[in-house]
Amino acid sequence: MKFLLCSLSLILLFHSACNRAGDPKSNTASMDIKQIPVTYPPTRQDSTVADDYFGTIIKDPYRWLEDDQSAETKDWVTKQNIVTNGYLSQIPYRDKIKKRLEQIYNFEKFGTPFKKAGKYYFFKNDGLQNQSVLYVQENLNAEAKVALDPNTFSTDGTASLGEATLSKDGRYLGYTVSKGGSDWRTIFVKDMQEGKMLPDQLQWAKFTGLAWQGNGFYYTRYPEPKKGSELTSVNQLGAVYYHQLGTAQSADRLVYTDKAHPNRSFGAGTTEDQRFLYVTGFESTSGNVLYFKDLTADKSDFTPVSTSFEHDFTVIDNLGDKLLVLTNHKAPNKRLILISANNASEQNWETLIPEDSTDVLESAVLCGGRIVCNYLHNASNALRVFGENGQMIQEVKLPEIGSVGEISGRKEDSQAFFSFTSFLRPMTIYSIDMSDLSPQVFKAPKLDFNPDLFTTEQVFYQSMDGTQVPMFITRKKNIAYDGANPTLLYGYGGFNISITPSFSASRAVLLENNGIYAVANIRGGGEFGEKWHKAGTKCQKQNVFNDFIGAAEYLIAKKYTSRERLAIQGGSNGGLLVGACMTQRPDLFGVCFPQVGVLDMLRYHKFTIGFAWATDYGRSDNKDEFPCLLKYSPLHNIKKTAYPATLITTADHDDRVVPAHSFKFAAAMQEFQQGENPVLIRIETSAGHGAGKPTSKILEEAADIISFMLFNMKMQVIY
Repeated sequence: MKFLLCSLSLILLFHSACNRAGDPKSNTASMDIKQIPVTYPPTRQDSTVADDYFGTIIKDPYRWLEDDQSAETKDWVTKQNIVTNGYLSQIPYRDKIKKRLEQIYNFEKFGTPFKKAGKYYFFKNDGLQNQSVLYVQENLNAEAKVALDPNTFSTDGTASLGEATLSKDGRYLGYTVSKGGSDWRTIFVKDMQEGKMLPDQLQWAKFTGLAWQGNGFYYTRYPEPKKGSELTSVNQLGAVYYHQLGTAQSADRLVYTDKAHPNRSFGAGTTEDQRFLYVTGFESTSGNVLYFKDLTADKSDFTPVSTSFEHDFTVIDNLGDKLLVLTNHKAPNKRLILISANNASEQNWETLIPEDSTDVLESAVLCGGRIVCNYLHNASNALRVFGENGQMIQEVKLPEIGSVGEISGRKEDSQAFFSFTSFLRPMTIYSIDMSDLSPQVFKAPKLDFNPDLFTTEQVFYQSMDGTQVPMFITRKKNIAYDGANPTLLYGYGGFNISITPSFSASRAVLLENNGIYAVANIRGGGEFGEKWHKAGTKCQKQNVFNDFIGAAEYLIAKKYTSRERLAIQGGSNGGLLVGACMTQRPDLFGVCFPQVGVLDMLRYHKFTIGFAWATDYGRSDNKDEFPCLLKYSPLHNIKKTAYPATLITTADHDDRVVPAHSFKFAAAMQEFQQGENPVLIRIETSAGHGAGKPTSKILEEAADIISFMLFNMKMQVIY
């Protein structure tokens, strides 16, 4: 449960395009486009606000924008949105692009089915529904019926479903609801047999799972924040509670917390047979402690597996009285180990599936007496099946270079399911017969595009220090290498998160217009294990930016594009990436999209869960780490120069990376911008960091981004 990750979810990878594309040079010539004039709203500066960092005085004139509840900040937001919306509304083809996006996005989207108490469940979106719907069917050939429709949670789709977990007997569905994109969750319970809601309603849950045991479940909650500070106050004293159905939340039993270390938080899980309860504790985005107890034993105490935060431990399930655990302890690329409930000390751990020398073991599922393992090989997935004795049986043949998503299966099942996607294939569901391990298409979407017109290639380029970095490039097969192609370069580079091939309809417009979509698998991510991750953390963070700059220089040198036709995009930690690169190399890019970015590196740890990111970033109150942060912090490296056309995006309910980062960055950029290129900020209302965003808002934002990009590249479009 990586609940503290800075990112998640704004990884807007693209969709390839359809058969409307014509000659490769038909729309790459520059148009005679007149600049849309922009007058920025004045932003008050308070010159008295400053901090002393070990003798270095840092002014913070826009700190008042950190108070998102003040009338002055709300007025500033309103005025900035008026300017931004006024600019975007004047782009001549914005509405046509939005209409085309809606046409392409309007296809059935299926989730991986899972089995519970003999019935099958799956999520499906009919096309343009704001939220996907949970369906249930008695068997795979039976009629599917609605089990839960999140579109009924709110009229505008801004209330979304988070976790959804069924009790062991399938009688009860516990689920969480987020309002306006916030990380805060309210927990509800539905009686699936009676088709009605229970009175149980639990508040102030966050970063939580729902782990059923008996007639109740374990969950994580925080103390109720002070009114008005719900979206900004620091999240401390996270604790695991047990809720018995039919009782008040005030009666919930405290299971685990650590008041001596308030910045630590905990999550709980149970094995499939509900014999074992395990508690995982976090103080950052990597490394965790792990404790477990045997619920069948009288008065069983928690047994520690790991009490330090140096390594990751993930419980897969149990094999009898042994826990099956995925870990990078003494294995940077991860291994599967067995831990005896009777003797959990390290010297008694058994390695079941050893670490691979080159590929990272991402996940494992027990199904049909076998272990289905998902590996990362050169930033794409490989599916390998082992026996419960750890012996390799065979590799499952995948359709192409791509990504395996959720794998669904149970120990007693003879059939498993998995999702698969690539840059040219929307999410497709496959089934596997565990007896012969042959995958078959189970659900495949149909949509308006022809993937045969496009191709994805993987290249390796050299970063500044000589490191070889992979990059995926998706383009039309007959593209012209003349430096004129509009190109969008995406990156993340942090928190051990791997950016693997993925399909998104929002990139179709770009590809239809002879565009190129590139994804650089830079350091800081998890594509090549923990060493790759560590090489992009703390005072080595500059490696991440150098890798991304190297990707841009490669695309220009090989004439895929030119500086004027190159845009960069990243969200959350990727927003930091874009902010750092555009302030270090404003000469290299034509358009920049820092989205929900971490942009004030000196104060990020003072809001919500930001303190947990220090293992990747370091902290400004550390004398050795402060100079490193100051050197690249986007907010603190803005100077008077000509910057690329910039559209900053954030949301008013983002309580992961608070919008103050983007507010202050936009104010400073508008102050120092010397060129004619616009610097705008788009502030979404009733939305958060990205998870659960309704389809309508996704399409509106995508239309604005693609329109802004093509317009500022002086591009014609084919519509």
